[in-house]
Amino acid sequence: MTTADIPTHQIPGAVAPPSGQPRIARLWRGRAEDPRWVRPAFLGLLLLTAVAYLWDLSASGYANSFYSAAAQAGGVSWKALFFGSLDSANAITVDKPPAALWPMALSIRIFGLSSWAILVPQVLMGVGTVGVLYAAVRRRFSAVAGLIAGVVLATTPVAALMFRFNNPDALLALLMTVTVYFVLRALEDGRTKWLVWAGVAIGFAFLTKTLQAFLILPPLAVVYGVFAPTTVRRRLGQIGLSAGAMVVAGGWWTAIVELWPASSRPYIGGSQNNSFLELTFGYNGLGRISGDETGSVGGGGGGGGRGMGGGGWGATGLDRMFNSEIGSQISWLLPAALILLVAGIVITWRAKRTETARGAFLVWGSALLMTLLIFSFMAGIFHQYYTVALAPYIAALVGMGVTVLWEERGRFGWSVVLGVVVAATAVWAYVLLGRTPDYLPWLRWAVLVVGLAAALGLAVAGRLDRGFALSAAGVGLVASLAAPFAYTVSTLNTGHTGSIVTAGPAGASRMGGMGGFPGRGGRDGGGWGGPRMGQAPTGKAGQTGKAAGQAGTNGQTGANGQAPGNAPGGGMGLPPTGQQGNSPQGNGQQGQGQVRNGRGQTGRAPGGWMAERGFRGGGGMGGLLDGQQVSAEVKTKISAHADDYTWMAAAIGSQNAASYQLATQKPVMAIGGFNGSDPSPTLAQFKKDVADGKIHYFVAGGGMGGGMGGGSGSGAASKISSWVEGRFVKVTVGSATLYDLTQVKAGANTSGG
Repeated sequence: MTTADIPTHQIPGAVAPPSGQPRIARLWRGRAEDPRWVRPAFLGLLLLTAVAYLWDLSASGYANSFYSAAAQAGGVSWKALFFGSLDSANAITVDKPPAALWPMALSIRIFGLSSWAILVPQVLMGVGTVGVLYAAVRRRFSAVAGLIAGVVLATTPVAALMFRFNNPDALLALLMTVTVYFVLRALEDGRTKWLVWAGVAIGFAFLTKTLQAFLILPPLAVVYGVFAPTTVRRRLGQIGLSAGAMVVAGGWWTAIVELWPASSRPYIGGSQNNSFLELTFGYNGLGRISGDETGSVGGGGGGGGRGMGGGGWGATGLDRMFNSEIGSQISWLLPAALILLVAGIVITWRAKRTETARGAFLVWGSALLMTLLIFSFMAGIFHQYYTVALAPYIAALVGMGVTVLWEERGRFGWSVVLGVVVAATAVWAYVLLGRTPDYLPWLRWAVLVVGLAAALGLAVAGRLDRGFALSAAGVGLVASLAAPFAYTVSTLNTGHTGSIVTAGPAGASRMGGMGGFPGRGGRDGGGWGGPRMGQAPTGKAGQTGKAAGQAGTNGQTGANGQAPGNAPGGGMGLPPTGQQGNSPQGNGQQGQGQVRNGRGQTGRAPGGWMAERGFRGGGGMGGLLDGQQVSAEVKTKISAHADDYTWMAAAIGSQNAASYQLATQKPVMAIGGFNGSDPSPTLAQFKKDVADGKIHYFVAGGGMGGGMGGGSGSGAASKISSWVEGRFVKVTVGSATLYDLTQVKAGANTSGG
């Protein structure tokens, strides 16, 4: 009997344990027909995932301070929580809808501001995604299939990265997996409620990362419309109801924001016209496909950014997920998933129209292919960590496909296909590991040799004793997971901060385009030229990293780590003069990062392209990609009398503002939003706020500012900066430059112009 021959009702409608059994016992025992090891194995998988993802979680500090500052603001102000404001005084929002911020903000309200309060919700989302994935696969396939899928997901490097990081992608991956689960439930019995719940999940996914939530809608709608076990008329009506639920779940917040008077709500960050709909369909929507993203880094010109030498966000094409920029993040089991998708559809093709095994392959497979194609060819902003969206789909196909082929191993052709899957995985792991030859060099050959041996055994599994066949399968599984597991361990042992992070050891992701500007050659690191963000430049534990290309010194705090503007690597960092880094946390000023528990963190290359275009400030890319280290002296200075002002300070760019806000837990106005290119506030608005005594200090430097040679946007930030510098008293505190907006310097125009 093949998988396709198993009556659907025998698996989805499994008999529950006797109703008289205690609830805890039922939770532990699981399905009555399952072997006793199944439920403990599943719970053990969840526990191990939680422990692994919680390991040394605070090493990442506030991770992406952009979202951490918004979560802090939401922990103080309910209005900021609702809108997703960057500061509790509600000057401007983040450039995404706020759903991903809500769990973090509520956690901060309960537990106070800390790294754990911000990042534990992401870990729980990761554990939840593993659990939902297991449940979705297990409903139609074996417990082994569900467990394999869960393990594959948990050990995918980019998943281990993003489920310990506070970008919206963690919640998005969970909601996408939940959506597929509900669609599979609807395909089982044709009940409307499951499709409606799928619409609700997509709606909240929209409130997490706007239009990316809709990528899988067309294929899921087609699969349900063709294969659901009900009439055509009912299917179409159900799809309509699901769409209505999606509009309500995702549209209520959108409607409130669009109808709310603009004068009494924060400016919509990332937009040029203070409109969430513009943000949705422009910067965060179609602009990501075309590359025409007004207000983005080098955006507004199409083709991945004008003035970027073409392909500003890396090379596009069918091989994008496999190249040196992205391959090590997600593609370890991608060839296997694609082969298994084809095999699963072929095996189940002759089954009746409503066969749920085939439906499962089509749902997971179409979700994978649609997302894969969009990611491969989108010309706009694209970061390696986006690929976490692919991880649940790949994991599900691997779990389902491997177990289906195992059931069919008695037929020589399918046993050969199973062997090919393991061989292809081993060979591809050998290639990927070859991109980091200094990282566990023995593993590359071990995976290849063991994997090929297991593949040979699986190819003739139907002719072997069951014990030998099981041994070959076990060895093949270990060989297939060994390489991504090693990269996952490296990811778990490294802190990650900033806006662009990558998984794996140093050098695992070589960023072309923007990262290795100009061109697509790339350099060691997934960041903007120079070392990979999240690692010290040399990739060795305990090094702080100095200027680009120089090794840090074990145990140094980062003092005197001067960063020359012409450092090798063409990185995007400080102006030519550089700055001295005196932070006790080991920030030797760009090209180096915090040192926590003896590890380097967020290494970057200084100088280069950004310096040539006048970008200033402390964090990566002039403070655009990561914030500055705020010394105790600066913190004391700017927080004095902070409660007398609406905003303690104002800074260009959200990351710069976030650094000061997180250090003091006082509101800081982010001029120009994330890139410093949003027209908020205008010069006139800023002058009025200063005249009304709402802002105490202006923090010099940071952001792109618009009109500064590298981006597109209003140019309001550079106008504000020029006005402040020409009018107010300059205050130097350590390496930081502030302007006291309550002290007009002698000789300045006192008319306010």
